[in-house]
Amino acid sequence: MASSPTSEPRPARPDRGPRSRDERVPASPHLYRPVLAAFLVATAALLIAAAFVPAPLTARADLGDVPNPVKAAWFLVWIQEVVSYAVEAIYLVGFAALAVLLLPYLDRAPHAPAARWFSPERRPLHVIGLTLVLAVLAWTVIGLFFRGPDWQLVPSF
Repeated sequence: MASSPTSEPRPARPDRGPRSRDERVPASPHLYRPVLAAFLVATAALLIAAAFVPAPLTARADLGDVPNPVKAAWFLVWIQEVVSYAVEAIYLVGFAALAVLLLPYLDRAPHAPAARWFSPERRPLHVIGLTLVLAVLAWTVIGLFFRGPDWQLVPSF
């Protein structure tokens, strides 16, 4: 009688090669439950953020009375922040977009580790991706909360 994948713990595999068919764990529910949990946590975080961060809605646009500063939509504020340092920095944004597109092709790991998060073989790719995400988040926060009139840095709260 074959045992199910969850009935007993498996010994560690020294070779870390591809798993045989009897060693595989079915995707349902072992993959879908954590994905659903992450989706629900992210949705709750967005709903909470939407409740406490006010939307910058103003009156209809009037060219005679332009607000200072004029900010882009929240998902583009990081690009506005980068370009505020130097106009040529828009090339940095282009290179970052290109790096994200080429990230899967930069993978030099000999084989794909089966269902393993943050494997050492892919550490350079993880560092690049995490650095890009943190930079975009930092520039977005600075642009949204720390820029005042004439795009000067101001204390937020």
